[in-house]
Amino acid sequence: MGYFPAFLKLDNKKILIVGGGYIAYEKLDHLLDFTYDIKVIAPEFSTEMQNRIDQEGLLFEKRKYETGDINDFAVVIVAVDDIPLKAEIFKESKSYNCLCNAVDSVDYCDFIFPSYIKKDDLTIAVSTSGASPAMAKHIRRFLEETIPDGISDFLKEMKALRSTLPKGKERMKMLDKKAEEYIKGWK
Repeated sequence: MGYFPAFLKLDNKKILIVGGGYIAYEKLDHLLDFTYDIKVIAPEFSTEMQNRIDQEGLLFEKRKYETGDINDFAVVIVAVDDIPLKAEIFKESKSYNCLCNAVDSVDYCDFIFPSYIKKDDLTIAVSTSGASPAMAKHIRRFLEETIPDGISDFLKEMKALRSTLPKGKERMKMLDKKAEEYIKGWK
């Protein structure tokens, strides 16, 4: 069975990243599109990772993961090559009701990272449920090339209209027609 597509609101949800290498950096970079309440634990950090941690003023500790480190976190990302550690953290996450993602180990994941596009209020996620991250990436690139740069301005206009017009069928019809016409203009 595949993964249920959901967009999580990360406000007031602390995130822990275990790992300091390239893949951990990629996950950090993606998460920073949505939250800054992130802590990173790893014995070593790549230069790129350390620079980004410093730039964003994130909490970090240069040490190995210890049992209990996920106690106060809503989400943990395990971006290390150590499979037994991934399994251990995943098992531990269940006792803390913490969502866990163990990179490249779907058996130890409550969720996976989709390939996504983020343009202000627009977020489009693409997933193959882990079958082919490469395909998800190429679909995302195709969509990125298709979506016009002015989409953010259009969405601001639509948001303003939604907030000023009374709810009901007429508003729904008008907004639907406006969105349909906008997309037809892409061709």
